[in-house]
Amino acid sequence: MFFTRKRIYAALGVTLVVAGLGGYTAWRGHGDAPVNSAQAAAHSAMATEVDVATVVSKTITDWQSYSGRLEAVDKVDIRPLVPGTIVAVHFKDGALVKKGDPLFTIDPRPYVAEVDRAAAQVASAQARNGYTTTDAARAERLLADNAIAKRDYDEKQNAAREAIAGLKAAQAALETAKINLTYTNIVAPVSGRVSRAEMTVGNIVSTGANAPLLTTLVSVSPIYASFDVDEQTYLRYLSRDSKDTVPVSLGLANEDGYSREGAVASVDNRIDTSSGTIRVRARFDNADGSLLPGLYARIKVGGGTPHPAVLVDDAAIGTDQDKKYVMVVDKDNRVQYREVTLGTQHEGLRVITKGLEPGERIVVNGLQRVRPNDVVKANGVAMANNAPAPKSAS
Repeated sequence: MFFTRKRIYAALGVTLVVAGLGGYTAWRGHGDAPVNSAQAAAHSAMATEVDVATVVSKTITDWQSYSGRLEAVDKVDIRPLVPGTIVAVHFKDGALVKKGDPLFTIDPRPYVAEVDRAAAQVASAQARNGYTTTDAARAERLLADNAIAKRDYDEKQNAAREAIAGLKAAQAALETAKINLTYTNIVAPVSGRVSRAEMTVGNIVSTGANAPLLTTLVSVSPIYASFDVDEQTYLRYLSRDSKDTVPVSLGLANEDGYSREGAVASVDNRIDTSSGTIRVRARFDNADGSLLPGLYARIKVGGGTPHPAVLVDDAAIGTDQDKKYVMVVDKDNRVQYREVTLGTQHEGLRVITKGLEPGERIVVNGLQRVRPNDVVKANGVAMANNAPAPKSAS
């Protein structure tokens, strides 16, 4: 029993010594550099890994984006002006034509005959006019000698005046016949692209309210893009008081950017009170003919003076009820919540009008994994497309 008690006391002593050494070691660890490095490494291993980018700072011009449709400057419905039978179609469907090029021919023979008949009537009227003019002059001389009755004199003067009127009517009929003859040759009134032939050779066409559509013709270059702008944009850039040229850019549905530059051609004369917008037309060159009326167009309208701005990727912006925010990473890699005010988009990035300063870093990937005051492991990336960027030394 005594021997066993001694062994117990010895074991308790060893335990107390070991515990004391452990406590001493732990106490020494608080001020020992190697232990701090290990703790920091362990803490760093536990930090959330996120992609961090420096905000983009550059001088920009404000742009407003809109949707619109392309419209031809000139659009003509080709219809017959005289009745008759179509005897020729001079174009291929969808062809480019120049002003004055022949499109259709209506049988001209009846109209040639009408011109000849009207010309004969003019000749007859001229002969009668000559005779009555001479007869009236003769009566004038006879009246002076009292060799003709006043009644006969008046009749001859009246016949001369009727002959002059008849000659003018015949000449007008001849001119009308000649015009109708020219209408049998239907030509392009403007340069542009013609549609398909709705009426082909052998069809009989009429005029008036029931005149059939023969084809349509639209001008190619330049071309309009029509779109509706809001009241603020109108007052800022497009009002009648503005003296500056307003730049306009156009992009098609299959383009990421804006491939063509143009200018505002016209602004409507009133604001639509139901939508608070006004109709605007921009003019663009279309020498290659690739822009067709009716195509969807993305339009951006710019104006104002260039100014410095801070831009970020939309993916870096979070939503907190009705607020927008970003997570700013400070020099100690600690995350801070920052409310921001958004502006327009510029070259794929979002303009931040309030809340960020040039040179600051924000979380661009992994926003949902961090909370304010978290320490993060920051992987440096570029703001545009989150492309990898060299990490700064820390």
